[in-house]
Amino acid sequence: MMAGRLEAAAASLGSLASTGVSLAPFCTYRVGGPAALFVEARSVAELERVREAVGASGCETLVVGRGSNLLVADAGFDGIVVHLGSAFEEITVDADRAMVRAGAAALLPVVARKSAAAGLTGFEWAVGVPGSIGGAVRMNAGGHGSDMAASLSRVSVFDLVAGGPREWPVDQLELGYRRSAIGPGQVVLFAELQLAAGDPQRSRAEISEIVGWRRANQPGGQNAGSVFANPEGDSAGRLIDDLGLKGLRIGTAEVSVKHANFIQADPDGSADDVHALIREVQRRVAAATGIELQVENRLIGFDRPAPDVVATGAGPESDR
Repeated sequence: MMAGRLEAAAASLGSLASTGVSLAPFCTYRVGGPAALFVEARSVAELERVREAVGASGCETLVVGRGSNLLVADAGFDGIVVHLGSAFEEITVDADRAMVRAGAAALLPVVARKSAAAGLTGFEWAVGVPGSIGGAVRMNAGGHGSDMAASLSRVSVFDLVAGGPREWPVDQLELGYRRSAIGPGQVVLFAELQLAAGDPQRSRAEISEIVGWRRANQPGGQNAGSVFANPEGDSAGRLIDDLGLKGLRIGTAEVSVKHANFIQADPDGSADDVHALIREVQRRVAAATGIELQVENRLIGFDRPAPDVVATGAGPESDR
């Protein structure tokens, strides 16, 4: 059944789609399997062709930006992956109106620095988030006391099922903690940010402070930021650290020794190992504290039974 749908989608997309493209380069974990069909959309017209293919085939879609909060199983994604091309990276700064318009593929650190250089303040926090504007809107990304909801004033979204771009009033986005009403078949095209007049020198100093803090407190390398949401009134990192789970390893994945709420993937590692380690950390925290940690990372393709795994390197169960 799925093969027939993919064939129909491939026929509809023609040369616009590629087959078997690895998704690892499109995720900050740098692991994960292939897309059955992969489209790098360079225009709204090409997104319309994707919509036609979805309508003709019924294939599922996955929109991938910078992939800084995404983990795709080693088996890959059995549908159409949509990635926005460089045409969606444009950033326009209107200093007189204290407004910034950024395409969905624009990187948050770039938008933060350009805004600050133009004398606008309110988006400095985003310099430490290695994601794109589109993904940041979809998950209401945030950090250092702020988030996208604090400055979003206008958003345009293309629906791969219903079709066509349309503007969403910000109050209809239902922005909450790391969530929004934007669904998996909807593509953010651009966002407008309402900022405030500021002092470029002060903004540059704040950006430097944020970058320095991140380097001192969070690991670099192959990870997707905080894996678990903080339980109310507590810290996921503290819970994991208190159980001595820093350095806990399953195969090619390890709980960071620098920050317990990060999981590092080895070069040429396995997404399934990362997923298994996420579940193992959840299990151990629940067994010790009764707290069920909720995963912030977006997990794709892990509906199959997990293989037997062996955890090593930390905690009282390291030989299990």
